[in-house]
Amino acid sequence: MATYKDIKGTSIEVVSSDPSNPVLGQIWYNTTSQTLKGLEFGSASWATGGNLPTGTMELAGAGTQTAGLAFGGETPGADETNSTFEYNGSSWTQTNNLGTARRLLSGCGTQTAGLAFGGVTSGNARSDSTEEYGGTSWTAGGAMGTARESLAGAGTQTAGLAIAGDVGPKQQTEEYNGSSWTSGGNLGTARYQLAGAGTQTAGLAFGGAPGTITATEEYDGSSWTAGGNLNTGRRELAGCGTQTAGLAFGGDTGSNSAATELYNGTSWTASAAMNTGRQLLAGAGTQPAGLAFGGSLSPKAQTEEFTGPGPTTVTISGS
Repeated sequence: MATYKDIKGTSIEVVSSDPSNPVLGQIWYNTTSQTLKGLEFGSASWATGGNLPTGTMELAGAGTQTAGLAFGGETPGADETNSTFEYNGSSWTQTNNLGTARRLLSGCGTQTAGLAFGGVTSGNARSDSTEEYGGTSWTAGGAMGTARESLAGAGTQTAGLAIAGDVGPKQQTEEYNGSSWTSGGNLGTARYQLAGAGTQTAGLAFGGAPGTITATEEYDGSSWTAGGNLNTGRRELAGCGTQTAGLAFGGDTGSNSAATELYNGTSWTASAAMNTGRQLLAGAGTQPAGLAFGGSLSPKAQTEEFTGPGPTTVTISGS
């Protein structure tokens, strides 16, 4: 918080509402809230969000921090679940179930146009099933070319990307066009239990197993090339964002990890640690506004919201 010494001699604008596009260092007095405010460069942090109705691990996610989607996974007392939940920025609400209960699946898209694919179904069978979410219910999509589990996803419902997976491990990439899957370029490093981000033509794959992989790869719509390595090698992590602004969090380093890293298109840098270290979680959102939910070892219901470093409005004093 700024002190009198910090703001002495600074011009202060008197306004009835906060400015829509303030600049760093700007200070104003809001007559409606009767508060003195300013815009400063804030540090990254995780904050607690609303709990999932049921603790779930090995689930998938899509959407944004204020419009998230959680589906599938494993819950206490059940090997696989078909539950689907929507997040509004503060709480989760259950909606219509997946057609096929599964865990260790992946997904992408938005809260109103989600995509679920792969995973493990009843009897430990690897799945090639794809389902599309329209905001209220799931419908069957085109089957994947290769059934697999522990894969990563990126993109949208009509331009999805399925990356690696299984316990092979596999290097295959598949691309979805809204109705069918076709083969894409192979990863340079075969892996499973990895995370993904970005789009079908600008994808990002990072971390994974066997072991605890640090390798990051970037996809251009036809082939993968090496990017900068994670600082903390890990498997069973989650991620979100884009190829040039990625976010990696959680995972297994031999124990539950709370590590968070930011990718700038070239390299990863460490950021604020999660409040609860966990693996087998899901993620959604962007680098400046990420969402982490679920996880293991005993299924966790906690949700955390990430705020990236950058300009933030602060209250200097109030009435």
